[in-house]
Amino acid sequence: MTQLTSISFAETDIDQIAGHAGRIAVLVDPEGRLDAGARRVNKLMRGALARFVESPKFSKAKAGDAMTLAYPSGLAADAVDVVCMPKGVTKIQGRAAGASLAKVRGGADILILAAGNRHVAEIAYGAVVRDYRFDDHKSKPEPREGAIKVMCSKPDAAAEAAAPLLAIAEGAFMTRDLTNAPANVLTTTAFAEQLAEMKTLGLKVEVLDEDQLASLGMRTLLCVGQGSDSPSHVVVMRWDGGDKDAAPLALVGKGVVFDTGGISLKPGVGMEDMTMDMGGAGVVAGVMRSLALRKAKANVVGLVGIVENMPSGNAVRPGDVITSMKGDTVEVINTDAEGRLVLCDVMWYAQERFKPAAMIDLATLTGAIIVGLGHENAGVFSNDDALCNAFLKAAKTEGEGAWRMPLGQAYDDMLKSRIADMKNIGGRAAGSVTAAQFLQRFVQDGIPWIHLDIAGVASVKSETALAPSGATGWGVAALNRLVSDMFEKE
Repeated sequence: MTQLTSISFAETDIDQIAGHAGRIAVLVDPEGRLDAGARRVNKLMRGALARFVESPKFSKAKAGDAMTLAYPSGLAADAVDVVCMPKGVTKIQGRAAGASLAKVRGGADILILAAGNRHVAEIAYGAVVRDYRFDDHKSKPEPREGAIKVMCSKPDAAAEAAAPLLAIAEGAFMTRDLTNAPANVLTTTAFAEQLAEMKTLGLKVEVLDEDQLASLGMRTLLCVGQGSDSPSHVVVMRWDGGDKDAAPLALVGKGVVFDTGGISLKPGVGMEDMTMDMGGAGVVAGVMRSLALRKAKANVVGLVGIVENMPSGNAVRPGDVITSMKGDTVEVINTDAEGRLVLCDVMWYAQERFKPAAMIDLATLTGAIIVGLGHENAGVFSNDDALCNAFLKAAKTEGEGAWRMPLGQAYDDMLKSRIADMKNIGGRAAGSVTAAQFLQRFVQDGIPWIHLDIAGVASVKSETALAPSGATGWGVAALNRLVSDMFEKE
């Protein structure tokens, strides 16, 4: 797994500034006021920093922007990065400042002079979580060099505040690594094995094989993978950090390691992106890792259905009727609507076995959600206003875009089948909504539930605020926040 950049916190010592090799970052408010560290930098640079912050270029900077003064005289450093940091910045803007520094850091050591800034931990988190590269499959990857050192007035407090944030960053890195990985490397078996390795963190992990899934009656999940040579699995990850008798939150993820569409074959153009179709399972894995690393005082169970959807002489066909674990029959109209067939069995199993307090499923489920929301927001569908509002608040707090979408009987009626209990698609109109309606049929009475369609946010072509292009790790921070807000005991 990609390792976090080494980061440390120390008491501000302005006498070390002149000799620091690499880069130095200073935080300056729009009025140009310099703290003690910045004043020492300015003195060593013979007033060049003060002149810069008085310039029109700095006056146009937004909160969190970093601008570079290269090869400064009077310093051993190769560059001084000047970050615009207004007095009343938010946590999100603090993270953006750290991310800006990560983007310009390259492989150099960077010394961040944070003085008494109240968002030191957020700045550190932004720097670490943005400092990510996925180059496992390059023959000559860039060396992972350099470290981040933060000088501040209360380094012990800053390190303590940063620790749970760095656990989130490590979870996000796992999600990104899994989502970025090619399907010939992240096979169904390799995926299950990686998750099983998290036993070392204190998670209880079970890997269910096809025989076990068949005996449980997970026929809709198994039908998706039956055209592939790779075996299907369900992996159960448990973190029991709360009260012994407290019902857990259940997180359920779609883990289609590659999706050709099956017999309903996708167009060839862009099919290479379907290595990310296990993004929902990747988020569940990342959240479970973060919870274990920070020793969350909550009970959470993560379940992922891992399959590969391939066309073959044994593949499920359009027109086939499959009986789900619940016992409902499904007419398969389109084999490319396979994610809901995976999720419905795992959701039912999660409820039957764990009797959860609430359930959230995540999936790169529909292209329709991208048409509706683009790459800025995940689609949020829910049967429970309190749970949904709590998640939306958590997502907003963490800066992860999410937008509630509708559910309703008229959409559900679009799933009616002539020969079975339901069809697996409802037609072109409202495709993301009918997919959610399909899943809602497998939510038991009284279970608060959210479906997150993350097709637009799991992996993107351009960089985001806290991630380079590719897998984003969206959802790890928001779900960790939700656990903290709703399910964690003090």
